Amino acid sequence: MRFRHEDGGDGGTPTNADTTALTAAAAALSGSGPGTTDSDNPDLLRELLDALPTGVALLDAELRWLFLNAAFATATGLHPTDLLGRPAPDTAFAEAVGTLRRVLDDGRDRERVTGGPDGPGAPVPVGLRVRYRPLTTRGRVIGVIVAVLDDPDPVQELRRELTRARTRLALLEAAAERIGTTLDIDTTGAELAAFAVPRLAELATVDVLPPDTAARPGGAPGLRFHRAGLAAAAALRPDVGALARPGESVRHREGSVAARALASGVAVLLAPQGAEELAAAAPDPHTAAAFRSAGVTSLLVLPLTARGEMVGLLTLARTAASPGFGPDDAVLVGDLAARAASGIDNARRYSRSQGIALDLQRALLSEPGNPHQNLELASRYLPSGSSSVVGGDWYETVRLPFGRTLLVMGDVMGHGVEAAVDMSNYRSTLRDVAGMDLPPHRILRQLDTVIAANESARPATCLLALADPGRGRWTFSCAGHLPPAMIAPGRPTELLRIPTGPPLGTGVGGYEQTTRTLLPGETLLLYTDGLVERRGEDIDVSLARLAALRLPVTGPLDDLLDAALHALGPASGHPAEDDIAVLAARPRLRPPPRAQQGQA
Repeated sequence: MRFRHEDGGDGGTPTNADTTALTAAAAALSGSGPGTTDSDNPDLLRELLDALPTGVALLDAELRWLFLNAAFATATGLHPTDLLGRPAPDTAFAEAVGTLRRVLDDGRDRERVTGGPDGPGAPVPVGLRVRYRPLTTRGRVIGVIVAVLDDPDPVQELRRELTRARTRLALLEAAAERIGTTLDIDTTGAELAAFAVPRLAELATVDVLPPDTAARPGGAPGLRFHRAGLAAAAALRPDVGALARPGESVRHREGSVAARALASGVAVLLAPQGAEELAAAAPDPHTAAAFRSAGVTSLLVLPLTARGEMVGLLTLARTAASPGFGPDDAVLVGDLAARAASGIDNARRYSRSQGIALDLQRALLSEPGNPHQNLELASRYLPSGSSSVVGGDWYETVRLPFGRTLLVMGDVMGHGVEAAVDMSNYRSTLRDVAGMDLPPHRILRQLDTVIAANESARPATCLLALADPGRGRWTFSCAGHLPPAMIAPGRPTELLRIPTGPPLGTGVGGYEQTTRTLLPGETLLLYTDGLVERRGEDIDVSLARLAALRLPVTGPLDDLLDAALHALGPASGHPAEDDIAVLAARPRLRPPPRAQQGQA
């Protein structure tokens, strides 16, 4: 597994406050007196300590790690981000804190062997001789020098490698059982995220390219991803609510750590130094705010590649409560990502192979007619649960003369093939009846009569909204459906009061219509009950939750639908209890006529 470090190297240039400690350490390790090394150049002192073949690290009087050279990192298996800036009790040297404090107290050297009761813990190899020497200047102890005096015991090192191999094998065996249990992309993404937390990270997201999108590693800038998985440790869940949820679209802005991983085609390790670098690493401002709130200190981003194609992206994050990601993590998670990518790719191929059947179902659900140019539309459909089986939710648009467009939202009772067939019959019948250019309430009356004559047809709710921008008017009629919502600048979301008749197919009739002024800048939102209803909750409470939303009133309608689904859709990790269909419409302003040329 190839990877890149983007953590600023070995911890950055020491501050002026560290120069005294570096000077004293250089003098102590050279065997000279405290007055023989008087350089104030921290870079020179750093080069001196880095050049030592012996592993050396420094702690201040508060037992906070100030410095470690490359030999120390190699001998102990610790990355600089695991130590630098951290107090010793929060690192692998927690068990050695007693020894460190005694060195500070009496100023005497001590030597210990790793693996003992007062030595450092994993991943430091067992059998290393470590010397703890007081760091003294002008007769005052200002810290501790930690020096590794020899290489690990070869036998112990071999045991350590065997332990690593067993850990990796056990992880991959567990992953094989829990990831890729179905040929559903969203399920596989959710399984990968859930497996990574808390085993490997405190936060995990899985973003997948749509099945009809192909990209080679290094060639996926600016692509829209589908969020397929999100998992967070319990302590972080209140802080990550702003993250895109499964089912929503995600783009990774240029310069983010994810974009760098996509551009290079390899895993990227990053330990952000400060809020500014953390914000630059995030794919968007919402994610940056969530990272900052959660206290993210380390990121590992891996492209998901299978059969030479990019299929997605895995992002893992840790906080200060866990050690930062290191090269070993990149290798281990890389093996897991490769296996998960194969499962995701199999799900993508299965989705494509379903071809005719799924295309037919999608066509029945989301193929509204073309509106006039004076109306902007956006629609979305989410099936219940994680399966691709459609239910009875549907929407339609019918283009009528004189710049008018009829918007339709309906919900056939039940799910499965029977509901889909009835849905198709309703749509076909509605198109025929709407072609007679009847007012909305008479369209419902005709539909009710035709459907009631078919004893096998299921009842359905239906809402009609006739947009007439030329006359500046909406006309509504309803058959047992939930009220539409109107979103306008400077006003709360309004649920329109519309006379409601019985569902279609009952043969009772009795439908009425009402009109409302069509105003520029207003957006009409039609939806099915799956968007707002909750099991065991009164419908008035559900509708009040929709009315309390502050949805975007400008910009693309797709952004408005994303915001509504994010706020009211199923929570992360919980399948939708019912189908959700939404349709948004906004009148387009007609440009002012050009002045006649040549007129006086």
